[in-house]
Amino acid sequence: MDLTSAESKATYEKIRKYVAEHNAGMKVSSLNIAQVKAKYGIIERENFNKPKSEEAKQPRCPKEKEDAIMEALKAFQMM
Repeated sequence: MDLTSAESKATYEKIRKYVAEHNAGMKVSSLNIAQVKAKYGIIERENFNKPKSEEAKQPRCPKEKEDAIMEALKAFQMM
């Protein structure tokens, strides 16, 4: 039985669990995951919750969290 493209992708919750299990309970937010996915070109759909001004600041994902998320994306074969 073949997997559909939606079944082969990990949800944000699965990515969070993987990161926590493999990185001493490290917690990552949806924003962190979205930033890493956007950085590497994994964009699934347009974001409709955009900031009202272009100058709105968002916190950036720390390097150690980015590395942990990348590890999870590779484990789920999304990279």
